[in-house]
Amino acid sequence: MKRYLPYLYVILGAACWGFIGLFNRMLFDAGVTTANRVFIRNFGSFALMTAVFAALRPQVFRIRWRHLPIFLGSGAIGVIGLGWTYFSCQTMCSLAVAGILLYLAPSFVVFGSALLWHAPLTRRKLLSVAVALVGCALVSGVVGGLGSNRPLGIALGVAAGLCYASYTLFAHYGLAHYDAYTMIYWTFAVAGLGSFVFLDAPALAAALSQPRGLWGAVGLVVIATVLPYFFYTRGLEGVESGTASVIANVEPVVAALTGVVFFHETLTVWTVLGIVLVLLAAVLLAKGETPHGKTQG
Repeated sequence: MKRYLPYLYVILGAACWGFIGLFNRMLFDAGVTTANRVFIRNFGSFALMTAVFAALRPQVFRIRWRHLPIFLGSGAIGVIGLGWTYFSCQTMCSLAVAGILLYLAPSFVVFGSALLWHAPLTRRKLLSVAVALVGCALVSGVVGGLGSNRPLGIALGVAAGLCYASYTLFAHYGLAHYDAYTMIYWTFAVAGLGSFVFLDAPALAAALSQPRGLWGAVGLVVIATVLPYFFYTRGLEGVESGTASVIANVEPVVAALTGVVFFHETLTVWTVLGIVLVLLAAVLLAKGETPHGKTQG
């Protein structure tokens, strides 16, 4: 059971991330700008983590300053960059299309891991990446054409995939020196404080006075940010970076289902087939791991 617990963490984290679109659109409908949504997510998460860790795990506040560039990278690129590009994409594209574009990230991570750390590009891993990408394409509706999705939204979705991949890569270095809690906290310390440049306080106060805006902010911070980053980063302690990134393809599945349930997006036969393929890719990767974290060929 202990061998599979890191995989469960990754899956739970990805599932929580799948609800980002729900809370993002709630805030959008309440009149919250993209800049203020980035601030809500990052600074709200930083404030919540500070309170929790001060009470339960104060040792996370101690780092060596020579490692600060790791957190600058994970916070500025992996969190602020991801938030801006992904939130913007979700308002220009369907949640399913935004999900597939974000999940170009596993391909970036698998090949980035091979380049940076000489992680083996096994047949199983390459097959899993291919199956996952095909599944994501079917879930998103990309196979049948992008329809009314705007070209700028598509470009922002690809950029979101790059930012998402960068968090996994930076976390690899951070977890060599610190535990998952410290990695998460300092990433959001950088992202939260850095997001003050986006804050429009009067507009944000007006939007949060509405119940929809307030609940959207709470959900975005707690359900779609703090919990998934905790789960996913803990999972990275026991799962190789490229493998974790592919397993986390369950996120666009959850995003697609969220679109169906809350926004009446169509669940076609192609979408169902895509969901099956995404889950199959996750199973292939999990079964390909040895007890020591090496992927079999």
